[in-house]
Amino acid sequence: MSTKDELLKYLKHSDGAWISGETLASALTISRTAIWKHIKALQEEGYRIESSTNRGYTLKATPDRLLPAEILDGLKTIRFARKNIEYYRETDSTNVRARMLAHEGAPEGTLVVAETQSQGRGRRGRTWFSPPGCGIYMSIILRPLVQPHEAPQLTLLTAVAMVETLLGFVDLPFTIKWPNDILIHGKKISGILTEMAMEMDRVDYVVVGLGLNVNTPEEAMAEEIHEIATSLKLLTGKTFSRLEILQHFLKKLEDYYVLFQGRQFEVIRNRWKELSGIIGRRVKIENLDHAYEGEVVDIDQDGFLVLRLPSGALQRIVAGDVLYQ
Repeated sequence: MSTKDELLKYLKHSDGAWISGETLASALTISRTAIWKHIKALQEEGYRIESSTNRGYTLKATPDRLLPAEILDGLKTIRFARKNIEYYRETDSTNVRARMLAHEGAPEGTLVVAETQSQGRGRRGRTWFSPPGCGIYMSIILRPLVQPHEAPQLTLLTAVAMVETLLGFVDLPFTIKWPNDILIHGKKISGILTEMAMEMDRVDYVVVGLGLNVNTPEEAMAEEIHEIATSLKLLTGKTFSRLEILQHFLKKLEDYYVLFQGRQFEVIRNRWKELSGIIGRRVKIENLDHAYEGEVVDIDQDGFLVLRLPSGALQRIVAGDVLYQ
């Protein structure tokens, strides 16, 4: 933990009481001038810290930002986001940043988070709109000890963790749309983008990216998605803590990842089927070179759809866009 973060920790734990510069300098074994410089840096990040010549410093308010120190304060994970959090006020894409870090050897659990993205991406190069300060835009680096064909299971795992996180904050009928969307009342509230790098026949790393519309107002959404997207605030009229949602999600994600690494994907698959709402439904699935119609009968061990065609034959669907009929 940096000296600045240690200072912030002292201010938070004072519960609004004043702490003298001398006390802080002694506790952190730095000069009072250094304390003042760190206070200025925290104020520039958005922390409302008041100072008094006679009384010292007091923390009045924290910013509504997903800052590393805020994420770590109260985080329940063991490994995820513990060693490294890369924070951006704005970036092109958290997945792009995470892939660069992973290529450079960043450890598993490294978290990349941004307040806004200029080139947020979904599957097949689609755009993910990322208005500033409204949602959660994050990517995490994983280095699973699995075969490449097992990596798509991580998308299902992430979807389950996201829905269970949302259900912990609001009781609404969220469902998972295969392979990577979270829906509510037919509108998209969250999307997942999983990207893998391989070395020979093994997985080098997987970057799991996620976008969640938390407090996004309708006017912040592009006009073309008004009818197909929503946010927690639009659904409930309430403002939610992005920080608390992110912390709970990281814990859920880590818990399910431990099951995944322990070769217990069947537990995850069964929970996914409970939350999906797609089993037994008639769908049309379009991919780059073909379209299939039929009834979804299962999700197989690799996380792919099993479709019963009109002929009665079973078709395994590896990728595609699902259209409900």
